[in-house]
Amino acid sequence: MFVRLTYLNFLPGKVDEAKRIYNEEIVRIVRQQMGNIDCRLLEPVDPEDDYISMTVWNKKEDAIAYQASEIYKDLIERVQALYSKNPELKIYFTEKALETA
Repeated sequence: MFVRLTYLNFLPGKVDEAKRIYNEEIVRIVRQQMGNIDCRLLEPVDPEDDYISMTVWNKKEDAIAYQASEIYKDLIERVQALYSKNPELKIYFTEKALETA
C-alpha cells in the first residue's frame, strides 16, 4: 500500500472551518477516487503540532494519478487560504497487514 501524509498547519481562528471542509467535503471525494483505501484528518494531541491529512492507496500509480488530477487541485484550493504555512507531503510504502483469524 501507498500512504501519503500531508502535514498541515492552519491560521488562528480557521481550524474549525478547515476541519469542517476536510471532513464534510474532502474525505467523501477522495474516498471515491480509484484505488483509495482511506482518507482522514489526524488531529494533534498537542495543539502546537501539525494536523496530518492521511490518504492510503492500493498502489503508487493510483496516488500519482489522483495528485495529477483536477479533482486534487480543486480540493487543495478549498483549504489553501486557511494554511498558516505551506503543507509538507511525505510518502511511504507499507505492506498490506496480514489478516488475523
